[in-house]
Formats: sequence, C-alpha cells, structure tokens
Amino acid sequence: MSRKRKAQKKILLTDTKYKSDLILKLMNSIMYDGKKTIAEKIVYKALDKLQSKSKEEPIKIFNTAINNIKPTIEVRARRVGGATYQVPVEVRQKRSQALAIRWLIAASRKRKDKIMSDKICFELFDAYQGKGLAIKKKEDTHRMAESNKAFAHFRW
Repeated sequence: MSRKRKAQKKILLTDTKYKSDLILKLMNSIMYDGKKTIAEKIVYKALDKLQSKSKEEPIKIFNTAINNIKPTIEVRARRVGGATYQVPVEVRQKRSQALAIRWLIAASRKRKDKIMSDKICFELFDAYQGKGLAIKKKEDTHRMAESNKAFAHFRW
C-alpha cells in the first residue's frame, strides 16, 4: 500500500444502449479473457428477454433487482485475544453494489439453462420478484450478521 497518496478512482463510462454505469459493471464482471463484445451481447440479450417477458422497462427491472440483492450488513472476521469473532459491520454503498453484481452472476452460472443470457434474464426476474439464489445469499448474509449481533462491540 502506497504511503504517498490515495489511489485515484477509475471513472467508468456508461454503456451505449441504456446509458447506465451499473449495466457496464455487470458486463465487465461477466467478461472472460477481455471478450467484451460477447459480454455485451449476453447482457443486452438478457435485457431484451426481460422486456418481452414483463412488459416493463428492462432498466427499471434491472435496477430494482440489484437493489433487492444489495446487502446492508455483513460479517467480518475480527481477531481479539486469540479468538476470531464474526463481527457484523454495515456495508458501504460501492461494496454492496459490487457484492450484488457478484452474487447475481454466481447465481446465474449455477442455473440449469443452456444459454447465459437466459440464465441472467431468469435470475434478474427472480430477484425482481424477491426470490432466487442471489436473494437467498443476501438473506443468509443478513441472518449471519443478526446471529452475531452480540459481537458488535468488537467493531473497529
């Protein structure tokens, strides 16, 4: 870690079709080996399928789904006097967004469908409705933080 100054934040552009930086972050997270055009096709196809499936704006469904997945509290390991405690800590906005995207992609990859765009479409729709694997991951994280509330005084 540098002692001189803080690292500058990278400013990401917005995607071409929906003008959303969140969709661009999803594309960058899906991307393998720098193949951005393939990631773009996957995400845009998934959003088109979402629009045909639910007669609403796909960007609105996407934003609601991500907000439903975002965690507000998580546990962090804290070592105190030879023992390790799981201490509940509030999650910063940027980290919660990154976790939501990460959980969405992981849940999509575990689905049984053949095509990745279908997997993402169905996982987004499930998250929009408040169900699915990504929502379960969020609830598990919140449950873990709730059960370890007794160690909250070890927060640093």
